[in-house]
Amino acid sequence: MLATIYEVARRAGVSTATVSRALRDDPRITASTREKVLQAADDLHYVPKAAAQALAGSVTRSLGMVLPHLRGSYYAELAVGFESRASELDCSVLLLRADPAADSRSAVRRLAGQVDALAFMARSVVSDDLIAKVGKGRPTVTVARGRVTGHPAIYAESEAPAHALTTHLIEHGRRRLAFVGPAGDGSDIAARYEGFSRALIEAGLEVRPSIDVELDEDAGRRLAHKLHDEGLPYDALVCGNDEVAAAVVFELQELGVDVPARIAVVGWDDIRVSRYLRPGLTTVRQPVTQLGATAAEFLHRMLSGDAVEDVTVLPADLVHRQSCGCPKGSPLTTTPRTE
Repeated sequence: MLATIYEVARRAGVSTATVSRALRDDPRITASTREKVLQAADDLHYVPKAAAQALAGSVTRSLGMVLPHLRGSYYAELAVGFESRASELDCSVLLLRADPAADSRSAVRRLAGQVDALAFMARSVVSDDLIAKVGKGRPTVTVARGRVTGHPAIYAESEAPAHALTTHLIEHGRRRLAFVGPAGDGSDIAARYEGFSRALIEAGLEVRPSIDVELDEDAGRRLAHKLHDEGLPYDALVCGNDEVAAAVVFELQELGVDVPARIAVVGWDDIRVSRYLRPGLTTVRQPVTQLGATAAEFLHRMLSGDAVEDVTVLPADLVHRQSCGCPKGSPLTTTPRTE
């Protein structure tokens, strides 16, 4: 049985009104009281009841989606895929941007109280522990992030394409390769780093720690300057996404570096700008819109009492352009599939 607001109030030693205000981030509640309430809610696995559930006979289903932000085309495509499929299934959608600079626990709990099911997308700042707790009260899936035990996980292929992409660079004669991105445990970026590392080990080359920078334009430009100042210690970069890869390519060229003659740069996602860069960006095309759509589909099926797969992996494909050293006009190449 799910905990009630009265039990949370007793555990925290406050009134139910204070619990309600604390979970709404009411500025009248002190930080210490808010923390006591959040801890009590965590201990009891408390999730507010959705107001919509109080409406007798309500048949409209609402799906919640949690994203770290909406910058760049990747997150926009995830959101579009999710919302479009939800609309086809006659479900409404509520979106929460879990700001990395803020404590999102109250916001996540409020969202959980307003929807029938939840999808946690990509590298959102919501902890696995909180996902597990709110997931006790409603169907929950994760997308392109570390798996949370007991909840279906949806991914695009990462390790096999990263291995193929790195092997391709090695076949072009690259010997000093680095991976760019925060390869935290269980993330899709970590899986890409694993595939990258495996290819280097198989080739007898040195595996260096990943260059831990955020995967955005500003970080890419800063990294380009850093590498240039260090005399280009690498001859190839495998970047965790296209946004950082495109920024690195552009900024290196502004600094007078010939890409790919002096350093090859490859990315991930095949965002629109990748095909218009010069040189065109070699990358991995993953079905981002389909990831979002699959999440909405799974939540709808779970709400209907149907079983879904514990782990679902969607295919991803290599796209050869020129930033890896391939000549212009190289054919697109599909990555080998894993069983």
